[in-house]
Amino acid sequence: MELYHVLNRGVEKRTLFLDSRDYARFVHDMYEFNDIKPVENVRRRFNGESITMTGLRNPSLDREQIVDIHGWCLMKNHYHLLLSEKLEGGLSLFMRKLNVGYANYFNERYKRSGTLFQGRTKKKHIDSDAYFLHILNYIHFNPLDYLRSARRWREREIISEKSALEYLRKYRWSSFPDYMGKKNFPSILTADLFQDTCNEKAVMSYLHDIQTSPIRPYLLE
Repeated sequence: MELYHVLNRGVEKRTLFLDSRDYARFVHDMYEFNDIKPVENVRRRFNGESITMTGLRNPSLDREQIVDIHGWCLMKNHYHLLLSEKLEGGLSLFMRKLNVGYANYFNERYKRSGTLFQGRTKKKHIDSDAYFLHILNYIHFNPLDYLRSARRWREREIISEKSALEYLRKYRWSSFPDYMGKKNFPSILTADLFQDTCNEKAVMSYLHDIQTSPIRPYLLE
């Protein structure tokens, strides 16, 4: 299995998610577009913020997924995904469907036209032990940029590790709550690979001694 860190941001760093409806739509699209078959009636199946805390609406048993999503996080103007292919060419197919599908929704909702994302989606092969050991925590910790007492987490400056952990637990637009045992969007997540290493004890230890330097050369931001 080949693992990839995938990132894209809004063109000119513009905001991609203006409200919870936009975040929910992107999560919905991660589920709907992860299928070899063409997606029809996406608008009908998505009804505002009707995605539930325990999963996505109308799950279909007749699905052939094209990627496994091992981790994800949505920020205001960019997203991080941790993916592996389930079929050859699945990564490119999934990202094309996801980006185009969300851009079409966004442009229609906000009465705009043109490119939404900043060029081609960036992807980096997870090809070292250091990268593998750090990448999921790095993706999950991005929302700490919004927490005043922890926004310098990359420089190992966190005033309260307990507060940081609680903030990450409550940040809905990430796979972190699911890994911590709170059913958020389990329908889109393949947690087996990191289930034993992404737990509260391990995360608290990482918060206490954050080491981003080993993977800085690999980061896409």
